[in-house]
Amino acid sequence: MKFKYTDTKIDSVFGMTDDIKKHLTYFNTNKDTISILWNQNNTAVTLEIDNTAIELQPNQLITTTYLHYVSYQKAEQPLTAFMFNRPFYCIRDHDSEVSCNGILFFGTQELPIVTIPEEQQRKFNTLYEIFIDEFSTSDKIQGDMLQMLLKRLIIICTRLAKDQLTLKKLNNEQIDLVRKFNVLVDEHYKTKRKVSDYAELLFKSPKTLSNIFALYNQNTPQQIILSRIALEAKRLMNFTDKQNQEIAYDLGFNDPAHFSSFFKKMTNHSPTQYRELHKN
Repeated sequence: MKFKYTDTKIDSVFGMTDDIKKHLTYFNTNKDTISILWNQNNTAVTLEIDNTAIELQPNQLITTTYLHYVSYQKAEQPLTAFMFNRPFYCIRDHDSEVSCNGILFFGTQELPIVTIPEEQQRKFNTLYEIFIDEFSTSDKIQGDMLQMLLKRLIIICTRLAKDQLTLKKLNNEQIDLVRKFNVLVDEHYKTKRKVSDYAELLFKSPKTLSNIFALYNQNTPQQIILSRIALEAKRLMNFTDKQNQEIAYDLGFNDPAHFSSFFKKMTNHSPTQYRELHKN
């Protein structure tokens, strides 16, 4: 089963399938695609995200963005997927916890895995059936209806994420600050390396950011910035043909030797050693 809605006027796309591995080429996912993956099976399903194996348990969902490299080669069971691009759901590029800049997609440094509680499984299954019905109804307001349904799915998943992830230790204002910080790091990590740079953008003091992340019990803001740079370096080594010197310049390093030293400090391997260890 596969469905796809498109609006060529604004280049918006929204698709749904009960087997993303089987229908991946049909959807032609690209650098703009945001996905919600749902294991509706009775057994776990394994997929790879950025070369890391992720075991998704029954009735769990995981969200990925165009920043991730996702492989379904190890998936032995079908995975349900909802896929959309920014023009479909983020027309105004609004910034809130249930937007495409929300905590499900860019709001944490962890891969956000949400478990559907047994008492809410009927709610999700009913919504799934409504999606199928709406995809089968082609009229002038189909896009609006699908947007509304997607927003409902994101809202109920966001509520679960706030309760289940480490975010539950923070109040709503603190959660929003963490989310905004992570979004800004994804946007500016190549040019802004200091916590004070992001504190200024958020109209907060560096100490305020550090205190909130201490409550969050995660990496410090500075560690998050450096980890984001290292993650992008690994992605470029794993999934492109770029040489180490080119990657260094792409990531804002003026000196390849400085990049090599930074990468070894972050990963315990030089760029060359890392490539050797991760040869396909």
